[in-house]
Amino acid sequence: MKIVIAEKPSVARELAKVFGATTRRDGYIEGKGYSFTWAFGHLLQLAPPQDYGYIGWRRQHLPMLPQKFKLGIRKIKTKDGIVEDPGVRKQLDIIKKLFDEASEIIVATDAGREGELIFRYIYYFLKCKKPFKRLWISSQTDEAIKEGFRNLKAGTEYDTLFYSAHARSESDWLVGMNATQALSISAGGRAVLSLGRVQTPTLAMICARYLEIKHFVPQIYYQLAIQLDKDGQLFRAMSADSYDRKEDAEKAFALIDDVESGVAEGAKVLTVEAKPRKEPPPLLHDLSSLQQEANKRRGLTADQTLGILQNLYESKLVTYPRTGSRYIGDDVFAGIPKLIESLAGHTEFGKQALFLQTVALNKRSVNAKKVTDHHAILITGEPASYLTGDKLLVYNMVAGRMLEAFHQECIKEITKITLESGTVFLANGTVIRSAGWRSVFNDFDEEKKDEDNPSLPKVKADELLPVVKKALLEKQTKPKAMYNEASLLKALETSGKDIEDEELRYAMKDSGLGTPATRAAIIETLLNREYIVREKRNLVPTAKGLAVYEVVKEKMIAQAELTGQWEKRLEEIRSGASVTDFKAEIVAYTKSITDELLQAGAGLAEKIAVP
Repeated sequence: MKIVIAEKPSVARELAKVFGATTRRDGYIEGKGYSFTWAFGHLLQLAPPQDYGYIGWRRQHLPMLPQKFKLGIRKIKTKDGIVEDPGVRKQLDIIKKLFDEASEIIVATDAGREGELIFRYIYYFLKCKKPFKRLWISSQTDEAIKEGFRNLKAGTEYDTLFYSAHARSESDWLVGMNATQALSISAGGRAVLSLGRVQTPTLAMICARYLEIKHFVPQIYYQLAIQLDKDGQLFRAMSADSYDRKEDAEKAFALIDDVESGVAEGAKVLTVEAKPRKEPPPLLHDLSSLQQEANKRRGLTADQTLGILQNLYESKLVTYPRTGSRYIGDDVFAGIPKLIESLAGHTEFGKQALFLQTVALNKRSVNAKKVTDHHAILITGEPASYLTGDKLLVYNMVAGRMLEAFHQECIKEITKITLESGTVFLANGTVIRSAGWRSVFNDFDEEKKDEDNPSLPKVKADELLPVVKKALLEKQTKPKAMYNEASLLKALETSGKDIEDEELRYAMKDSGLGTPATRAAIIETLLNREYIVREKRNLVPTAKGLAVYEVVKEKMIAQAELTGQWEKRLEEIRSGASVTDFKAEIVAYTKSITDELLQAGAGLAEKIAVP
């Protein structure tokens, strides 16, 4: 009997259905020579401190550095305290029985770091020695599943993926357990003050931005505006310089030759620049970019978007969601025309899908070297007309981005006119000559429209234009915006660095905080710990979160860049880098932060009003 183990029951059912296995047993489905069983996510986890003899939270135990980590069954809270989950124990017994009887074990957990960890922990906990094969697919369509089973990989090919996952798991235990106990003990031991390898630098980013805004003092400045007339076409220009002092602005204002003052000369055109600009289409979506867009468009949380995507994946409508890649290889690109064709009848995108069938497709998102475990998120071509609500919204974002990514460039004409009337003025205008990819969602940079004239008249250097109106504008500097989930996810990609260029940001993805698959959980953890709250769409620190931040902000555990470097090291382990060196660094770091935090929390309990 071939035993297939999936990450959860719904996936096992879909796999069994493809093979025609229909006999339901307790904890598995069998038929056609296969048995399909499942985990429920993480059945096992690294054992808690007490399993290594660290009973109670005591200063003398720290830092806790187990010589060898143990695995323990997932625990649940009951009226009798925290106990082993009996459902997990029962399922593990079923999996053991099936593994013992297996002629072949096939791993069908999610094809990624955490999916590998889920299976390997079960495999080692059950002391199984049998070789296993790996199913590695990016889509749950029947054809993709069949193709994947025809091309099973040796399990050993994914050893480095497991080493990376296990190193991540152990480092999170070492940093999280020790830092949490150290700060809680140092604060008087009256509350659990949770810290973590990724959680704490993320909290620090949110708190730092909040305090920057809170302490921001707006500065008043002045700018001049004029309205000009060219043969009946009105347009506006703004002074090239701003003024800190109102008196200076008023002096410049008085020098403007405007019609109302009875001065005929008006403004003199100094230079005219008109340049075409090609705007390339955006890259395909990975999980993080899709979460950002869903938050902007509909206010969906990162966790909600991931949940919807997972559902669409299991419904065979989109490819693997927990991807960090925004590219596809040439092999996948060969199937793109068929996917575009499947959208020809789409109510929103049909016209653009038909157009793309008549032109050469843009290949900006095609680069096999930039594809890691999984390619960018795509639709599968399966009918999706039955979708409604947020599922339809997210599906359309995947489908629409696919059309945008393979569409033509947007061609703009950027015009800049420099004029002089007492002082130098600038008039900017942007005209879309060919919408290209922007026609998919009719997205024409609405937020920038206020800065530009819709169009500018044809003028020449040395021409004099009448100034119809003039105005002295009082303005004030503005702080950065609060983090919302979209902007926080973007910042996490680059460990807080402000990088707008999407390709440069993508190049830094291995140095970001967390991974696309874990960032939603980081935000939810901070919410559950009551370190932050959602206010409308913003993420705002609580008094508790700010108090913890004040203690840790200068400490190593809050430094985003260091944590980002570790994320990069974990990726390098997947390519064969030394696990031993990484673990030695984590142990040394754990010792340092534990010592720091044991001395840092005095008076913290009072600040957060611990009862």
